[in-house]
Parts: sequence; structure tokens; C-alpha cells
Amino acid sequence: MSYHVVDPDQLESVPDRPCELRRVAEAAGFEQMAVNWFRADPGEDIPLAYHYHDDQEELFYVIEGTLHVETPEGTYEVAEGSLFAVEPDSPQRAHNPADADAPVTTLAVGAPAVDDVHPYEPEE
Repeated sequence: MSYHVVDPDQLESVPDRPCELRRVAEAAGFEQMAVNWFRADPGEDIPLAYHYHDDQEELFYVIEGTLHVETPEGTYEVAEGSLFAVEPDSPQRAHNPADADAPVTTLAVGAPAVDDVHPYEPEE
């Protein structure tokens, strides 16, 4: 058996990202799912690019603020305390718009933990 208490504030932030990213899965010793803690100030994106996954399912839990998720169908506003689910092959770009009043903090879970990300170019 193995248990871990993980305090995101004690994890190092990943450099060269569009917002603050702390990798929770690594600290918890997870291999089957990706778990990341994000904090995005107004005007910051969460992922590196508008993207989709072949196999990975994603779930965003909004801890603080309002998360905006751009999709080909429109933009979702995900309120604090809410969850946003993304199925495989579903393009999305999670972000905090430039005109937001405050940062947004979210916990993102993806499974399986695979590197199957592809950039998505929305039609104009």
C-alpha cells in the first residue's frame, strides 16, 4: 500500500508554460493518469495550444475563478466548484480571458496518461 499527501504549493512550477503548472501526478507516484494543478492569470492559456487527444479523457475541476474553454461549438464558462469534461477527439483550449477580473485555478485530470496530443487549427 502507498499513500501520499500532496500540497500543490510545495511543488515546483514547470518552466516555459503559458501559466503556472504544477505536476501533481508525479508527486503522487501516479502512472495511469495525469493530474496537473494550473493557475492562470487574466490573458493566460492553460495548454500550450488549442488541441485534442486521441485516447485521453480530461476533466477540469475549477477550484477558484471562472475557467473559459473554447471549442469548435463555442466557449464554455465553467464556474468555481464546477467540472468540465472533455472526451477524446474533442478540440479545446482552456484559458482565462484577458478581461477577467481574477486568476483561475483548476485541477486537471487526464486518463490514460499518454502523450497523444495534437494541435487543432480552428476554421476562421
